[in-house]
Amino acid sequence: MQGAPLASSPAVKIEIVSRLSDVDPVAWDTLVGDGPAFLEWAWLASLEESGCVSADTGWVPQHLLLKDGDQLVGACPLYLKGHSQGEFVFDHGWADAAHRTSIAYYPKLLVAVPFTPATGARFLSASGADRPAVIRTLAGALTELCRANALSSVHVNFCLPDEHQVLGALGFAPRVGYQFQWINPGWHDFDDYLAAFRSKRRVQIKRERREPAVQGIEISAHAGAEIPDDLFTPMFRLYKATIDKLYWGRQYLNETFFDLLRRRWKHRLVFFVARRHGEVVAGTFTVRKGETLYGRYWGSFEELRYLHFNVCYYASIEFCLREGITRFEPGAGGEFKHLRGFEARPTHSMHYIAEPRLARAITDYLARERHAVGEEIEWLGQQSALKRP
Repeated sequence: MQGAPLASSPAVKIEIVSRLSDVDPVAWDTLVGDGPAFLEWAWLASLEESGCVSADTGWVPQHLLLKDGDQLVGACPLYLKGHSQGEFVFDHGWADAAHRTSIAYYPKLLVAVPFTPATGARFLSASGADRPAVIRTLAGALTELCRANALSSVHVNFCLPDEHQVLGALGFAPRVGYQFQWINPGWHDFDDYLAAFRSKRRVQIKRERREPAVQGIEISAHAGAEIPDDLFTPMFRLYKATIDKLYWGRQYLNETFFDLLRRRWKHRLVFFVARRHGEVVAGTFTVRKGETLYGRYWGSFEELRYLHFNVCYYASIEFCLREGITRFEPGAGGEFKHLRGFEARPTHSMHYIAEPRLARAITDYLARERHAVGEEIEWLGQQSALKRP
């Protein structure tokens, strides 16, 4: 793509890199700081080095770097997209509308973590930097890249409130969705968690929790350095098993990616594994950073009653309570999470549409959609499985 304009100071410049391996890992991760793990160099670079993210898969890395002299003071993970797969903020209808009016929707620009519906900073800034100015400079570069290369749009998915504010002032339209997330209000153990439920749901959870023992299943947690190296291949096979079972399943990851994480990122991982007589039957792949646990991939080699709930949710919640983790984000979808104490929480994205007619139509649609999503979140709150004061 053609380059973006430079910032106002002669020493400040914006660069585009097509490989994260060309960026110093320490410099990038210093910008990430305490932010979500999926923004870290090892996760993003492993997606590229394994071939999961590439021109062949429709994800062309075009990461923006903001430098003051030789110092990296800002950045954003940017991709030129030839489709809308793996984003979890669905704009297929927008692409169809554009096609019907002879507007080329692809390629487009996307600021996001590939295949990962987790909220976090999308514009990284150095400690002590003027963060609004960094966001404004990078976002201005995005819109200029969009115009200079005759692209349809720029999308910033699962971003933070301070980013909404700056992007809104630059003409980006806001979109609201929601995910079901578990937040610990002060529970100390699983009994506290159970006691918070309405009677009917509490009885059902107890019934589901008894089932693994009847099936001869043992569930264990393996975290960080305690994860055996030989567990990564079964975890990949479990991930693949889920993809193969679903007619809409789409494989984004490969075994090379899992192996790269084994070698460079094991400290962030937590695997919950169900075994019978020592043999792996099912498991879930989660990521931990600070006081947040992120659920990512689940799979099973057998279809056993309530096994999914026990491995993905109850074992994970027990781990959170034991480890002092206060937030568990299991990802997109799954209304069944709501029945187990996960509450609907809003998520946000911002969208810059270059073509005026399409921009007007999408902006009007998003206003109506935000109203509907707000009402749905409110209704879900009223239907909570948890007791209210």
